[in-house]
Amino acid sequence: MNPPRPARIVYAALLALASCAGSKSAFVQTGQGSYYADKFAGRPTASGAPYRPNDMTAAHNTLPFGTRIQVTNQRNGRSVQVTVNDRGPHVKGRIVDVSRKAARQLDIIEAGVVPVQVRVLRAARGK
Repeated sequence: MNPPRPARIVYAALLALASCAGSKSAFVQTGQGSYYADKFAGRPTASGAPYRPNDMTAAHNTLPFGTRIQVTNQRNGRSVQVTVNDRGPHVKGRIVDVSRKAARQLDIIEAGVVPVQVRVLRAARGK
């Protein structure tokens, strides 16, 4: 079964970017970022893997599962590398939810929601 058209477009764009070895262009997105509540610990993510607060993972609405991204807190410049394994966030205006461990490293626990930049480091094939 083929993914819906918007997902195919994003996937094709990511593959094109990944194949540009040495290119300075990459998928970059800015918006609001947040983190998963503890109540989701152990529950399955959209990829089927359980959410583990101490793993370096994230939810993104369109990037394929397994895609490695860098999330940067634009307020303090702190960055983390996480792997997309879930869909979301499901709140308008937010572009990424990170695990609690990633949120601690980004220093967003107190704020809850901060302006972030998401940059694809390694695009994954998949869903």
